[in-house]
Amino acid sequence: MLLDFQSPLYLLYISTIAGLATTAGCLIVLFLGDPPDWILAVLLSAAGGVMFAVVAFDLLPLAASFKQPGPLLGGILAGMILMSSADRLLKARNRQLPNHRYSRLKRMGILIASGIALHDIPEGMAIAAGHESAGQLGTFIALGIALHNLPEGMATATPLVMAGIRKPKILALTLLIAIFTPLGALLGRVAMELVHTSLCFFVALAAGAMVFLVLAELWPLSREDHPVWAFVGGLGGFIFFGFISVFLPH
Repeated sequence: MLLDFQSPLYLLYISTIAGLATTAGCLIVLFLGDPPDWILAVLLSAAGGVMFAVVAFDLLPLAASFKQPGPLLGGILAGMILMSSADRLLKARNRQLPNHRYSRLKRMGILIASGIALHDIPEGMAIAAGHESAGQLGTFIALGIALHNLPEGMATATPLVMAGIRKPKILALTLLIAIFTPLGALLGRVAMELVHTSLCFFVALAAGAMVFLVLAELWPLSREDHPVWAFVGGLGGFIFFGFISVFLPH
């Protein structure tokens, strides 16, 4: 029996599919095995390019559309502070290997996962908003989100694989991340009247968190050994999501 486009079950269905795209991206990396260093550089920098494009084409324009400069600036600052604090906490827990590449890769994978989970909630809310106005619009928004969740799943899995984390644990982590998109959709459904006043801050917070991840972790590590490949990957990732942003509804 087909689900009604306007039903809450259909909203849960499309938002769950969008969230599970992160796990699908993880599975691609797990099946490929441990990539060479130059491929790692491309994947990490491509993920950074995608995240920059998400911020430039998706998160910041959406946050600015609310015309609330206070929540916009406060959210960006809060996102950077949140990720910086998480980074320092993870560094403190790995103090015995402060300069070890695998330790940095593990920390980065966890940070990326945190950032993705963070911005999956407002993305789920965006699906709910589209679904509330028209079921088909919610579907198109979910499709756009699923497409950029694929490389984000790869971005999470790649450093963790290289850090020697067991594959079932990596898969479980991405399944946990996938929950945040339908969770955001359900929160949006329940609190639709409140979303307009709160979504600006959370979208901006996600933008700040993603910018911190790229500038402080992804880009520096990706270009350590293969700066040319890192540039190619970063540019390719940015163009890839820019294409999605232009030709698919978000």
